[in-house]
Amino acid sequence: LGGGTGFVGRALTQLLRSRGHEVTHVSRQGGKDRISWEQLSCSGLPPCDAVVNLAGENILNPFRRWDDAFCREIISSRVETTKTLAKAIADADQPPRTWILITGVGYYRPSPTAEYTEDSPGGDFDFFSRLVSSWEAAALIPGSPARGVVVRSGVVLGRDGGAISRMLWPFRLGLGGPLGSGLQPFPWIHIRDLSGIVCHVLESECLQGIFNGVSPSSPATSNGTFAQELGAALGRPALLSVPTWAVRAVFGAERAIMLLEGQRVVPKRTLESGYRFIFSDLSAALKDIVA
Repeated sequence: LGGGTGFVGRALTQLLRSRGHEVTHVSRQGGKDRISWEQLSCSGLPPCDAVVNLAGENILNPFRRWDDAFCREIISSRVETTKTLAKAIADADQPPRTWILITGVGYYRPSPTAEYTEDSPGGDFDFFSRLVSSWEAAALIPGSPARGVVVRSGVVLGRDGGAISRMLWPFRLGLGGPLGSGLQPFPWIHIRDLSGIVCHVLESECLQGIFNGVSPSSPATSNGTFAQELGAALGRPALLSVPTWAVRAVFGAERAIMLLEGQRVVPKRTLESGYRFIFSDLSAALKDIVA
């Protein structure tokens, strides 16, 4: 599991181990139940049934300036780790049966009206869409017996990390509210459901291809709705909108697009695959997180 010590990786590791799976992390340093990226490159993939990559530098880290160096780091942390794992799979004497990559709904073009399923086009109009295209292309292993799965995740909501961790204090103080107009779509998923989808496709040998990792109700969720629901879950008002210029000042114009625009994404193939969402309702998801 690449990126297993991160926010989603920790939750996925806990779920997999609770279901009887043994998990080895690929991380910067080796240790108990982990190998380093350098060891992987030199010694190859240890015997395993599946490989999952969650690795990636946090794009919305407000403490990192959006410059060429950070952009290269964003790309490398996703594309190069994926290439390393794909090569290890291709070179393995006994390749794993399953190869899962978690990317993002930034693949789809932001729009206030269009709805996107797993079959919708995208991937070629801005930095983030091209990043996802390169990321997913890096995972391709021609002729490999491993079935390939890509989960395109929305904004992951959960305790102890992710988007919510940076929002809680302003909202608890009654200083929260929508970003920009608040009308932009907000594609979201509870961390237990993202972990659940990965586990579901891992254990369902017939599944392969693209799956959207978003809640079924997320196409109807705007940034403003999300702010209202988070305020309600905390028992606080959520009336102070953050102006567009302020978001751009903090994150940079290109990165601010991720917050000021959004996509209506439908988990069509995910639902058809038989996955049953734990949190399809935003209010219940947020109450679970902030309780």
